[in-house]
Amino acid sequence: MKLKFFFFILSLLLVAVWGVLLVLSFKERGMLFYMVEGIITFSLIFLIFFYRKVIKPLDTIGNGMDLLREQDFSSRLTPVGQKEADRIVLVFNRMMEQLKDERLRLREQNHFLDLLVSVSPMGLIILTLDGHVSMINAAALRYLDYVTDDEVKGRLLCELTSPLAEEIERIPKDASKTVRLSDSMIYRCSRLSFVDRGFAHPFILIESLTSEVVKAEKKAYEKVIRMIAHEVNNTVAGITSTLDTVDGALECMDNTEDLREVMKVCVDRCYSMSRFITNFANVVKIPEPQLQLVSLNDRVAACKMFMETVCRNRNITLHLTLCDENPHVRMDTSLFEQVLVNIIKNAAESIGEEGNIFIRTSVFPTMLEIADTGAGISKEVEAKLFSPFFSTKPNGQGIGLIFIREVLMKHGCTFSLRTYSDGLTRFRIRFSA
Repeated sequence: MKLKFFFFILSLLLVAVWGVLLVLSFKERGMLFYMVEGIITFSLIFLIFFYRKVIKPLDTIGNGMDLLREQDFSSRLTPVGQKEADRIVLVFNRMMEQLKDERLRLREQNHFLDLLVSVSPMGLIILTLDGHVSMINAAALRYLDYVTDDEVKGRLLCELTSPLAEEIERIPKDASKTVRLSDSMIYRCSRLSFVDRGFAHPFILIESLTSEVVKAEKKAYEKVIRMIAHEVNNTVAGITSTLDTVDGALECMDNTEDLREVMKVCVDRCYSMSRFITNFANVVKIPEPQLQLVSLNDRVAACKMFMETVCRNRNITLHLTLCDENPHVRMDTSLFEQVLVNIIKNAAESIGEEGNIFIRTSVFPTMLEIADTGAGISKEVEAKLFSPFFSTKPNGQGIGLIFIREVLMKHGCTFSLRTYSDGLTRFRIRFSA
């Protein structure tokens, strides 16, 4: 019970005694009575003084403790006119001012940190103790191929339909890993933790390395291709010129047909090597796209007609499903048609003989999907698909997917190539808004 309560109980008892003695004073007016009456009156006066000097300051300080417990740092205590109590009030008000400033500073820092996290190009995912997503920033949503955080919050990483989430799930605690996906995207993923209130809270950092790695790769293979093309073309030109001269001299001689035939094969081989090198050089010389607004459905339908003969020869059926909205996108028609031809050609080669290729467009999001019933792509191959000069074909040069990657990236498209659980291998191209 509070001291204030006991004070009022004592006051009531003294008032009651004083009242009883006042009644008796009308019957007996002895000296002892007046002395007791005077003592009680003095006690009441002293209690009033005691209340103002002790109980009221304590009550004021108690109210301050209530404000502190409720974290109401904007309120202040009023001095009570008692020296010792007013010193406590002064210290208390100063402490409340400092707490208010500290809270404001923390709020400003947290707001600044929230802004940094929200606009940071590095993805951040904070997990609960049991592994559910509690917070995710815009960059991480983009890397995981989601639109809103409501689609991700409260779910486990293994429940997300994202190739990157699958790779992150395999990363052990307090470890980092470079992940290369089937869409040519490269990420540096770190699975770390921070301590809050005595508990280690896990979080994930995702750093996109795609642009840096692609630039480094492109710079490296451009230099190699130029050096090889220079040496090979100079050598081939000299050899073919010499062979043509010798062939002209042998033409006037008898019984040289076999030798001339061998020389003709050599010349053809030289020209074949020159074309081989030229194919590599063309990847380096991809022009900047001349973008214009065109109908996606029209371009896809035209390419489908162009490739039908190739597919028909392999007993492959092309299925075309165009969305009713007929989305319009900005593209370089010539370059993009080369991309579609390459994708459909690769799908047909994966099928071999007898199969189906499904082509469809959609508007939300604006996307083109080419799916085939071919042999599929293993997880090991997925990560290498868009690497320079990598090919699964026995005689492949490994430049087809590099050409596709370069053109799509110049168009600002995102894309992926992987085999799904239904057995279909899908090449998805998503256009920027």
